[in-house]
Amino acid sequence: MSNIAGQGCERLIPEEDKKPLKEIERSIVKRYRKPIWSKFVKAIKEYNLVEEGDKIAVAISGGKDSILMAKLFQELQRHGQVNFELEFIAMDPGYHPQIKELLKDNLEYLNINAQIYDSGIFGVVDKMAKDYPCYLCARMRRGSLYAKAKELGCNKLALGHHYNDVIETTLLNVLYAGNFKTMLPKLKAKNFENLELIRPLYYVEEEAIKRFINYSGIWPLNCACMIAAKKIGNKRYEIKELIKELKTKFDGVDKSIFKSASNVSMDSILGWEKDEVKYSFLDFYDDEE
Repeated sequence: MSNIAGQGCERLIPEEDKKPLKEIERSIVKRYRKPIWSKFVKAIKEYNLVEEGDKIAVAISGGKDSILMAKLFQELQRHGQVNFELEFIAMDPGYHPQIKELLKDNLEYLNINAQIYDSGIFGVVDKMAKDYPCYLCARMRRGSLYAKAKELGCNKLALGHHYNDVIETTLLNVLYAGNFKTMLPKLKAKNFENLELIRPLYYVEEEAIKRFINYSGIWPLNCACMIAAKKIGNKRYEIKELIKELKTKFDGVDKSIFKSASNVSMDSILGWEKDEVKYSFLDFYDDEE
């Protein structure tokens, strides 16, 4: 299957070194307890991401993040004290047949009973946004997953965004969009009533996820989009490299970026937006006298 490497797969170690399922599951709460399991549980508790009676759609792209998230939810359901239901959903946006087969093999090996459904998003995006596909693709994927979660009667949709995604998004917005916005641990869907998006990997660092996947021997999918793969200068990858460089010069800079969204001083900013209404510090300037 070596010809798949350029079509959306991340091969980390030889396939014959794949760990037994029980050993993979045990490693989550033992070997990776501190960097993964404890941080997963911390986000769940701190932001009330999982509550009694929830029915959660866990979105699995087949990548390293969503694979780990699915296994974490299984462990939480086994060992947690809250009763909730899980629906594992895997959207096929137009994968190469071998990519889809790899996704199925991984899900079967990991005992993740997911519904795989077709969306045809790659084809639509290729026609509508050939030059810059990522933004439209992400929006369409999100909408499709929301719709599927709603169809299955779920009240929450879990996505595999992690700690580094939060940092990169914050910096992307500052440097390229000229605003200060971060990736929230949960938010209510605007177009799907009574549906909430949650990000339970909020505190889990990408390096820990890579170590877990490397240890397990699982061969995860990457983006799998051949359109995006041909693009040079992807802004998120540029930001990732920038943060890596900054960390060599400023100790803990990643933690500072992450914390900044929790330490906004409303007395020291020029403007903000709330419920799509924009405000200026001048609107309240004279009130302080």
